[in-house]
Amino acid sequence: MGRSRYKIYEPTAPHFVTCTILHWIPIFTRVQTTDIIFESLKYLQTTDNLQIYAYVILENHLHLIASSDDIGKSMARFKSFTAKEILKYLQKENAKMILDQLAFYKKAHKKTATYQLWQEGIAPKLIQSDKMMRERINYIHNNPIKRGYVDEAKHWRYSSARNYEGTDGLIEISRFW
Repeated sequence: MGRSRYKIYEPTAPHFVTCTILHWIPIFTRVQTTDIIFESLKYLQTTDNLQIYAYVILENHLHLIASSDDIGKSMARFKSFTAKEILKYLQKENAKMILDQLAFYKKAHKKTATYQLWQEGIAPKLIQSDKMMRERINYIHNNPIKRGYVDEAKHWRYSSARNYEGTDGLIEISRFW
């Protein structure tokens, strides 16, 4: 995973991960940008054996509990693909203010890139027990409530809370670990 200070010692085990947009810029306020996220996750479900146990996408970051054949490599592929596609979309839409911010806050060592979309790393936390899994799932699902966006977790469109309530969500999840 490049320059990340985080290490993954059990690459096939479920991990709680966070992906944050550089400088917390609100990128996921358009359906098109979240569609890119789901497109990438669905692709990784077929190619990397990605299992998603819970997720939430907010305006400037996302949380996942996931496992794959190698979660570090899967998340690196995810971030690389989504960065390219979201930047392509922002350029097509002439989102100059956002692009200017992504260029301004880009890390100095990223010499060959004009923009940087994601903060480095995924802050992986190994899920070590059923209790920890339930706590992290609740944290993920309650994130939009905590921010005051919805009153009930199942009302947040970009969350697996719907799946846990028995309603189809936007992407297939695994409820068994």
